[in-house]
Amino acid sequence: MSVENMVNTIKKIHPNYVAIIKIGAFYNTYGKDSYILSYLFGYKKKKFGKNNWICGFPKSSLGYVQNILESKKINYILIDRAHQYEVDEKMDFKNKNRYEDFFELAHKNVLLQERALNIYNYLIENIENVNLKSKIIKIEEILQNEEGKVCSN
Repeated sequence: MSVENMVNTIKKIHPNYVAIIKIGAFYNTYGKDSYILSYLFGYKKKKFGKNNWICGFPKSSLGYVQNILESKKINYILIDRAHQYEVDEKMDFKNKNRYEDFFELAHKNVLLQERALNIYNYLIENIENVNLKSKIIKIEEILQNEEGKVCSN
């Protein structure tokens, strides 16, 4: 069974848990779980399969990740692919679980980051465009009015 199919099966059984799957020297999360890890830890997420996301971290960071998830009261399970995807460890906060709360925050945050990055990439790719300077001035004016501080030359 592929990792993607196995993750889908795991998430059907444990929908409100961050499923942290050990694969070699790394731990990976998929789908909604990758948004939460990207949001909480700044880890990059990337496309996996057709319509899925993956976010990973080295084995040495596991304790840190567990501590933060526990401090935020987010349920999680640890799974080792080498052990036939059996659950090695489980943290269940029962009715205090904040998985869905953090997913909502993470999803909104990550989508805004992606939009901001797309704008940045557009500006960099079109740096030679003569009309770009006026667009940047407008952006700076908007930010100046909102925040009261923006660097400009």
